[in-house]
Amino acid sequence: MTGRRTSGSHSRARSVARKLAMQALYQWQLNAQPWQDLCTQFRGDEDMARADAEYFQELVRGVVEQAAALDEALAADLDRPPSGLDPVEHAILLIGAYELAQRPDVPFRVAIAEAVTLAKRYGASEGHKYVNAILDRLARRLRIAETGGPAAAV
Repeated sequence: MTGRRTSGSHSRARSVARKLAMQALYQWQLNAQPWQDLCTQFRGDEDMARADAEYFQELVRGVVEQAAALDEALAADLDRPPSGLDPVEHAILLIGAYELAQRPDVPFRVAIAEAVTLAKRYGASEGHKYVNAILDRLARRLRIAETGGPAAAV
């Protein structure tokens, strides 16, 4: 087995973990509950066999525990309060913000691309453009060395 194949499998498993985390966080926004309960509920999901279960749990736990700080980081670039966002796009933005803030091993372009892919599939028709813009600005603030500098003032 080549390293590339392993990396691809790992990448796909993380993509599935992000999708499941988005679904769990959507549910959490509608019916707040402990992150442990969300993880237990999703453990039986048919897609979990293809997911990186540890990464799924880290995303759900991290977002739930850090939701206020993540919303605060996102708020600087939002055109409305985080509570006014569509719950699907809010969940996607929270995952992207978590990865940008807490997972330097995930390249910023990967975090943004994964979020945009989720938004295209599950969000509103033009929601992916909004998600892309918000996370791009956040990445330029949080990952200055990696992105080449802070976002230009608009």
